[in-house]
Amino acid sequence: MKHLKKTIIALLAFGVLLFVLSMNQEKEPKTTKPQVATSSFALYDIVTHIAGESVQITNILPFGVDVHSFEPTPKLVASLEQSDLIFYSGAGLEPWVDGFAFVSKAIDMSEHVNLRELGSDEHEEHSHHDEHCSHSKIDPHYWLDLQNMAKATEVITEELIKLAPQNAALYTTNKTAYLQMLERLDAAYKSAFRECVLDTILVNHNAYSYLAQRYGFHVEALSGFSPDAQPSPQNMAKLIEHIKEDNITTIFFEHFASDKAIKSISEDTNISVDALQPLGNITADEAAQNLSYEDIMRQNLEKISKALLCK
Repeated sequence: MKHLKKTIIALLAFGVLLFVLSMNQEKEPKTTKPQVATSSFALYDIVTHIAGESVQITNILPFGVDVHSFEPTPKLVASLEQSDLIFYSGAGLEPWVDGFAFVSKAIDMSEHVNLRELGSDEHEEHSHHDEHCSHSKIDPHYWLDLQNMAKATEVITEELIKLAPQNAALYTTNKTAYLQMLERLDAAYKSAFRECVLDTILVNHNAYSYLAQRYGFHVEALSGFSPDAQPSPQNMAKLIEHIKEDNITTIFFEHFASDKAIKSISEDTNISVDALQPLGNITADEAAQNLSYEDIMRQNLEKISKALLCK
């Protein structure tokens, strides 16, 4: 009997000891990485390459979701409140930002780049098709201009250094490497478009005007700036006429949009159909392949230069 009592007392004492140890562990401060959130793939790519594993990066936009029509869930909004720093595209691309009270520091990246204003015809088409940002007179796809990507890289690096100054040397080194990558990419685009037979690409979604303006070609689009906008019969007829008159070989769509109208035009004109990636977001398959901004921009370059019959 005495032996049993001693055993029980020993077990109780051991239980108390475990409880005290667990309480002490809970009181110990947890070491966590800074939380950084981004609202587009282009910004996500910059942060990933500059900060690496030194921060916890959250891409607000799930891979495979169209940037133009995305609306954050209450759960996602709650998670944003845990972020230490948020980078969002701006320029009317995220209507959910209006009226949203960011708890943490939030940077509107459109305030730090060169923006392209829409012409009167473009704005009318844009307003008609894209109700979510119908009052915007700005083309929001500025990350397709490599100079804008360089400007964004500088700003993001500066903000990351403020957030984690102990990593300043790492971030500065990574920034230099990323800027050099953008310079090589710019040189490749300039070289590829130096001599081309055609000067216009046909797309379903007008996301490529920054790219076209920088490298000297033109864009004809079925719809405005939202990939899910329905093309008008007038636009379809205009593009079919343009294809026949100028011997266009390819018409482009993107994975977030229906390719029904594109396929209809392709069948009527017997031209090829291919996909371009505007890089507001990437597909789940592209994410699984771990493709970077550079990888996809080089894929776009190959496809566009082929369509323009560049030498």
